[in-house]
Amino acid sequence: MELRGCGTALVTPFRSDTTIDTDTLAALVEWQIASGIQFLVACGTTAETPTLSDGEALDVVRLIVRVAAGRVPVVAGCTHNATREAVERAKAVAAIRGVSAILTANPYYNKPTQEGQYQHFRAIAESVPRPVVIYNIPGRTACNLEPATAARLARDCPNLCAVKESSGNLQQITELIHALDGTKVRVLAGDDNIALAAIAVGAAGLVSVASNVIPAGMQQMIAAALSNDWAAARNLQRHYYPLLLANFWETSPGPVKHILARMGRIAPVWRLPMVPPSAPVAARLDALIASLQLNTASHS
Repeated sequence: MELRGCGTALVTPFRSDTTIDTDTLAALVEWQIASGIQFLVACGTTAETPTLSDGEALDVVRLIVRVAAGRVPVVAGCTHNATREAVERAKAVAAIRGVSAILTANPYYNKPTQEGQYQHFRAIAESVPRPVVIYNIPGRTACNLEPATAARLARDCPNLCAVKESSGNLQQITELIHALDGTKVRVLAGDDNIALAAIAVGAAGLVSVASNVIPAGMQQMIAAALSNDWAAARNLQRHYYPLLLANFWETSPGPVKHILARMGRIAPVWRLPMVPPSAPVAARLDALIASLQLNTASHS
């Protein structure tokens, strides 16, 4: 399987009592697909997955797969910093019929060496019959997967299909793409603000936070870049660039859920330790919402 284009790392909507709002989540999935998003990521970082129980995470994946109904691929997250537990989670997610691939991030907190990460990811890949996407996000996990290690995994793990690269380091992204040249493993940008730069050096697409809010706009931007229509891609990026940055004015998914709530698409509810944006940031977000007219019918 080849993941290409713009995919959305979906938020998890909660009710006022912090239980999962399944009806709202289903509506979000329908909106994303209708807006042209090419694949969906369930239970990634943006989904507040560390606050979900194992059972809840599986229920979220099942719901997204059911609603998507094969119209777009669904990539399901299953990360843990203990390799044995990560393997068990990967097996559980891979057993869900309709899951297209699994997404698994660096082992957080442990700070393993490159050899430790290699052994960790290889154990996961060898445990499941599904395509695997490695998620390199050193800002969250305190460890970085180097391009040479990713290339080694690409050689040794036939079901590795992509690396979601969220280092924010364009030099590393370029080196990763070069290291994977000649393999079937593609690179997906993991940072909205440098997605066009990543595609310019060979990335196959983007896993986006901003597309939770502007799915059509982000899909059009990435499609234009992949089609070498750089004028259109740059124009869309310039228009939405303040939003791409705003989603990280405070820890994600604080801002993006605030915006979705202002748009009337979810309730403004987070699970601790995530909290609503601070008052100054909320005021800045509200001004941005108004300037981009995100609460108008054109974004409904």
